[in-house]
Amino acid sequence: MQGSRGTAIAAGVVFVLLLGKCFAAGETAAEDKISGLPGQPPVSFAQYSGYVTVDAARKRSLFYYFAEAEADPAAKPLVLWLNGVGVGAFSENGPFRPSGNVLVRNEYSWNKEANMLYLESPAGVGFSYSTDPSFYGGVGDSMTARDNLKFLQGWFNKFPQYKGRDLYITGESYAGHYVPQLAQRMVEFNKKEKVFNLKGIALGNPVLEFSTDFNSRAEFFWSHGLISDSTYNIFTTVCNYSRYVSEYYHGSLSATCDRVMSQVTRETSRFVDKYDVTLDVCISSVFMQSKVLTPQASRELDVCVEDETMSYLNRKDVQEAMHAQLNGVQRWTVCSSSVLEYKQLDLQIPTINIVGALVKSGVPVLVYSGDQDSVIPLTGSRTLVHRLAGRLRLNTTEPYRAWFQGKQVGGWTQVFGGGALSFATVRGASHEAPFSQPERSLGLFRAFLAGRQLPESFE
Repeated sequence: MQGSRGTAIAAGVVFVLLLGKCFAAGETAAEDKISGLPGQPPVSFAQYSGYVTVDAARKRSLFYYFAEAEADPAAKPLVLWLNGVGVGAFSENGPFRPSGNVLVRNEYSWNKEANMLYLESPAGVGFSYSTDPSFYGGVGDSMTARDNLKFLQGWFNKFPQYKGRDLYITGESYAGHYVPQLAQRMVEFNKKEKVFNLKGIALGNPVLEFSTDFNSRAEFFWSHGLISDSTYNIFTTVCNYSRYVSEYYHGSLSATCDRVMSQVTRETSRFVDKYDVTLDVCISSVFMQSKVLTPQASRELDVCVEDETMSYLNRKDVQEAMHAQLNGVQRWTVCSSSVLEYKQLDLQIPTINIVGALVKSGVPVLVYSGDQDSVIPLTGSRTLVHRLAGRLRLNTTEPYRAWFQGKQVGGWTQVFGGGALSFATVRGASHEAPFSQPERSLGLFRAFLAGRQLPESFE
């Protein structure tokens, strides 16, 4: 259920789409320390990866990768990223990206600003697992939130020096469900015992309200020339995405909806990356072949990084170095759909109200959107943020304006309630903004952690 350009949507639905007594004795940070990843360049920061048991009785454990901050980790905050290791750490904002048989440094890694903790959740995703097969037969948001909370408690047992540290939760796509639900549980837990020093959450191209988010695709497709006028008209009147998904999962897919979606799919083309409509596709992913597409020098992006990440994480020497194991699956994948049956109807339960409750409880929220994403378009997210600000009676304290990264416009932003709720776009970015616009995303992340407004002029 993690964000992925190649695997997160099927049949128009996001398949993104991560107490002391519960944890096995002897789980320590020292045994999880990585001496070195195969093919990595020399680095000065510490790395750890391994498992935290979240249900000893049902033998369920979640896998994590942790990269301490490049400099002065003791003074930097802790950031939990809920879209996993393969997508988050090795394809987006982690310290390395795979390139052939080696790893190269990510110049815009988020561990320049924070101690970065990447979680693969729920069990059945990536290297996380349950040895009780019955667990996989209907996992949903509620169970995922409980396990994520237990994970963080267990992780603090391994890394007690991070207890009380400023903590932020981040993620993208279906993390629009994962992040607010975990944060809500943390706020409730803190009422009984102050454990989590939660300072804010950031949600990238998030699923917050199914109908609004999904139905904003039609306008995005049309405005970017991906569908014709006639298809746009039937897409918005005859059968929209929310109706299609509802019919599909209730087993009542009508011939009308099926015909409309087939027409949309045909016109948008499988050779356009729906997660970034301006980015070339990885031909090997489209055809399921092994050849590699050379990235365009002008974009400086490897559009096949997802394939390369999958190859890297399936190497035995890499799994040994990361203390990872395959349980019940033959290969590491972003989401083991052959094993895990997630409650897809949870997708239709809005989380925007949870976001509102968090804002009211004093947790700052940033919603940001890569503006070239047609899967969860910025128009839907902006509508939801504006609507929420009105409902909470938050005044605009920073009018809608451009923000800058270096000497270029990095995107646009608006702030409500003195920073209680913020919206920002990342110009030229995809569904996975740190992948396609790493420098601008790092600038956004830096300002978020510092509680500063985004730059309104050249730096």
